[in-house]
Amino acid sequence: MQAAGFHTHGDQSVLQLLDLPEPTPGPGQVIVDVKAVALNHLDIWVRKGWPGLNLQKPHVPGSDVSGVVSLVGAGVEDVKPGDEVILAPGQSCGACRFCLSGEDSLCRSYNILGETIPGGLRQKLAVARTHVLPKPKNLSFEEAAAFPLTFQTAWRMLVVRAQIKAGETVVIMGASAGVGVAGIQIARLHGATVIAATRGEEKSQRATALGAHHVVDSAGDLKKQVSAIVGREGVDVVFEHVGGDTFKTALQLLRKGGRMVTCGATTGPMVDIDLRHIFIKQQSILGSTMGSRADLLAITRLMELGRMKPVVDVVLPMPQIREAHALLEERKHFGKVVLTP
Repeated sequence: MQAAGFHTHGDQSVLQLLDLPEPTPGPGQVIVDVKAVALNHLDIWVRKGWPGLNLQKPHVPGSDVSGVVSLVGAGVEDVKPGDEVILAPGQSCGACRFCLSGEDSLCRSYNILGETIPGGLRQKLAVARTHVLPKPKNLSFEEAAAFPLTFQTAWRMLVVRAQIKAGETVVIMGASAGVGVAGIQIARLHGATVIAATRGEEKSQRATALGAHHVVDSAGDLKKQVSAIVGREGVDVVFEHVGGDTFKTALQLLRKGGRMVTCGATTGPMVDIDLRHIFIKQQSILGSTMGSRADLLAITRLMELGRMKPVVDVVLPMPQIREAHALLEERKHFGKVVLTP
């Protein structure tokens, strides 16, 4: 079967098509014929590599997968060939105290498809039955691949970690990225006033169409722009995943007692913080990674009800994986870049 990935870390040029053997289902597994795979900035980081990342090569990326079940292994009785499904990007043991308490992403054995374990950018994929969910019937395969990782991440950030409340004001940094698109919708769904930070008129219009009450230019003076909306007091929550370039400024947007929740560092992991501002203002900085399968089930239901929607920017065939990575790295997209095997 055909797949896409890399034999060595590097720039976009290391990406190539691969010829891999077709998988067979083991006990408790299903084979999914992959129909669509959405990219995430995680795919960029994995391709480039980082100290301590040891992958079996060639490595196949791809965390967000939709498809159709074609085979089932021994012991699988509640999923059958022909079922349209999505996959939970996070893979955990299912037996430790974190998994059993619904905190999958804290599992010591937690892995993300396409990051530390082989991913879905291939024609067929073997996966544990426990990580297969029904595809929302109202979504295309491309749309269904465009929400699991980002919406699951944003849901945990805002609902679980920041515990967002109706009436609060939230700034969504990097609002045009996949996780930002999810953050806008989740914050709006929970009754918050949403301020989206992005660049360019087209992205501003699309953020407004998704439900942002206000849009500010992330290339301008954020503190001045946000103050013009909420006053000098600041906002209740900052939703942050950009990192180095904007973290310090984003922190300055918080009111006393406010919360910043962060899940990433797309522009770099090192930040400059004055601790005096944190403890004097009694602010909180909350880390967050992925989410639970229970979160994903809740999100999937809301997708079926039309309360939230995935945003697909462009769909490309798998052989154009280099072009897809270029779109992500150049930040030319709004929403998700999707590949079809």
